[in-house]
Amino acid sequence: MSEVFIKRIYDPASEVDGFRVLVDRLWPRGVSKENAALDMWAKDMAPSNELRRKYHNNLVQFDLFRDNYIKELENNEETKAFVSSINSRLNEANVTLLTASKNVVENHATVLRELILK
Repeated sequence: MSEVFIKRIYDPASEVDGFRVLVDRLWPRGVSKENAALDMWAKDMAPSNELRRKYHNNLVQFDLFRDNYIKELENNEETKAFVSSINSRLNEANVTLLTASKNVVENHATVLRELILK
């Protein structure tokens, strides 16, 4: 099985990336659609605007953000289809979850990666 990577959308695309998925709700500033080299934009997998704002404004710690985001994903009708689609892609190539987040260790893409690899 291939790997699931997390990468900033601002980093250059590479062959190792495989299937590239933007998992942010908002299009990243300063990135053209051509330069993004996306295979999919899964904006419905991003956290709600309310939860995203709370986390980015430091109103909740990552652990609470993670728990609330998992609840949102569990209640999202698109989640099972998304995870299934990504797992199918992993049979063929790597998958790279792309985000504009500066923190590539504690963000929603890391939570999505955990869910995909479960």
